[in-house]
Amino acid sequence: MDKKQSRLRRSRKTRAKIAELKMVRLVVNRSNCHIYAQIIDASGGKVLASASTLEGEVRKDLTNGGNKNAAALVGKRIADKAKEAGIETVAFDRSGFHYHGRVKALAEAARENGLKF
Repeated sequence: MDKKQSRLRRSRKTRAKIAELKMVRLVVNRSNCHIYAQIIDASGGKVLASASTLEGEVRKDLTNGGNKNAAALVGKRIADKAKEAGIETVAFDRSGFHYHGRVKALAEAARENGLKF
């Protein structure tokens, strides 16, 4: 089993558990150059809020979208957008990525700005 298959297997297990709990989820995805976060409703059919390093307001503040500083900024933005949408509690779906580095930085920034998970 290669790295991608292992990540996708972890992702399936996490999403199955979150679907069983019927919770709104905070989904994190990352590439080498960018990081993305979305808040998806409990049915899994609608994106309620999103933030990424591709947004114009974020790009002007960053020199590189693929580092911890960028992830922390996206975490802050997604927490603010969640508050505007009336969401306080989410389940953290890391898409099979290990809770380390950029994924951890995004999660901690979202927690510091009032999102509970």
